[in-house]
Amino acid sequence: MPTLAATATPETTLTGLLCLATVIATLCYGIGCWIWPFGNCRKCKGSGKRRSPFGRAFGLCRRCHGDGRRLRIGRRIINSLRELHDKGTR
Repeated sequence: MPTLAATATPETTLTGLLCLATVIATLCYGIGCWIWPFGNCRKCKGSGKRRSPFGRAFGLCRRCHGDGRRLRIGRRIINSLRELHDKGTR
């Protein structure tokens, strides 16, 4: 019996599962950004301080201005989409 070209193969289900897992991971990250919009500053690791080159004196971190927090990338995307929506409804 000849094989048909339109038969389902295991690779398509694997691709479908990979796409589904990607969508679920993206949604979970988006929800996390919605609930917890801030993360630790990468430069000072959340302390808000930076050391002098010799290690004795402290100063405020330039990136977070001593706050120790930064706005996550996903939250920036959410904020820009919200601003775009607000501009379109006016």
